[in-house]
Amino acid sequence: MKTLYLRIYLTVVAVLLLFALVSGWLLQRNIEHERIRVEASGNERLIAWGELLQNALPPVDAPRDEQSQALLEWSSRLRMPLALDDAQGRRIATSQAFARWIDGGVGPDGPVPPDELRPPPPEGVEPAPPGRPREARRPRPDDRLPDLVERRPPQRVALSDGRTLWVVRPSMLRPGGRGPDGRLLVPEPPFFMRGVGLLLTLGVLFVAVAGGAYPVVRRLTRRLETLKRGVETFGAGELHHRVDATGRDEIAALAASFNAAATRIESLVQANQSLLANASHELRSPLARLKMALAMLDTTPAERRGALKDEIERNIRELDALVEEVLLASRLDARHPRSRDGVDERVREPVDVIALAAEEAARVDAVLELPDEADRAAALPATLSGDERLLRRALRNLLENARRYGGAGAPELQLRRVGEWLELSVSDRGPGVPASQRERIFEPFYRLPGHAEQAGGVGLGLSLVRQIAQHHGGDVRCEPRAGGGSRFVLRLPIAP
Repeated sequence: MKTLYLRIYLTVVAVLLLFALVSGWLLQRNIEHERIRVEASGNERLIAWGELLQNALPPVDAPRDEQSQALLEWSSRLRMPLALDDAQGRRIATSQAFARWIDGGVGPDGPVPPDELRPPPPEGVEPAPPGRPREARRPRPDDRLPDLVERRPPQRVALSDGRTLWVVRPSMLRPGGRGPDGRLLVPEPPFFMRGVGLLLTLGVLFVAVAGGAYPVVRRLTRRLETLKRGVETFGAGELHHRVDATGRDEIAALAASFNAAATRIESLVQANQSLLANASHELRSPLARLKMALAMLDTTPAERRGALKDEIERNIRELDALVEEVLLASRLDARHPRSRDGVDERVREPVDVIALAAEEAARVDAVLELPDEADRAAALPATLSGDERLLRRALRNLLENARRYGGAGAPELQLRRVGEWLELSVSDRGPGVPASQRERIFEPFYRLPGHAEQAGGVGLGLSLVRQIAQHHGGDVRCEPRAGGGSRFVLRLPIAP
């Protein structure tokens, strides 16, 4: 069970980890796609800005100071680092933001020495010797953009008049970068979404999900362990033991099925034990009589041997009937209902109940009462669905019981329909059954006081009637009869 628990838990964790990796990969792909889309959109905007600035800037033959002043004004308006070169590649103007960005060491072709990135000196000013800073452009301590500026080359836009516009797009600024005025250009993402913080966040989420899955998996396997212990306890001989079946999931359904099976097994075992004990007790009397008759057979006079043989045959018939009824009771106990009405699907067949009742009534000279001809077709069903052999046995047992204990009068058999049920009533004029005994007479091997050795029988007939009735989804009951006697009512569901 621990192996199953670990396998389930590790499977859950592995699935979560795989989900996280795939989700991260898809997110990265989406971010890359968005970056490419933004870059493409930025390039389109860059071209539009170039056309806008070309139309806004003075013409190429305007004085350099006028061109420089216009570029600086547009750089301030757009809040974008800009620089402008003439057709010969000489720098006309450089905004302060662009100059600070250039001091970071990134040129059009990538990182270059800072001296080569500085703007050229004004006309008439000699360049400083290598290694010496120019007087015209001396960097100040606050003259550089923060390190949060992304060190990427500026974008070159060739204007139609031959001039070149250099632009540092906002997307080139790292998160958290600020402009010359201290304004935040690109917001910095929170700690848990960048770098080590992102890794820590993912780790914490993974541990939290894995920890949350632990009690769920543990509860599942603990219930399986409880069910396993219950099965082992039941298998050890404690047939009354049941397991907890609370809940609405598959494990609860499995536990409920086990409890139902355990109840069925317990009832079968108890019934078989009771049947075996009672059968062994009932077998003693005919076996003892047979033993005595056989012992007397050699010493009995010839004129009395016929009666002795008849006694032996009667005891053999009694033994045969007892064994047959015991076997039938065992088979009925072993059968499990397979449909909603309790009838085994394997023995369903249409049974002509009127013909069956007429045959069994004629066999014991019973009086058969049926509804009037006009109402019979509508009142009584043409057939019942069930086992014809078992239904015949149940009706025969009731009629023989009425003939055996019903006194001198003939038994009466009545058929009638009550709603969706067919009732077969067997009435007699015997001494009747006390109210306290009307349920006990349906127990196996139970006989009323004083009837143990009277008129034969072993006490299984009425018990078989109840088993057969329940096997067909019906029942049987004993009622007092007006004027004396008893009435046994066998109630069976009418086939649709």
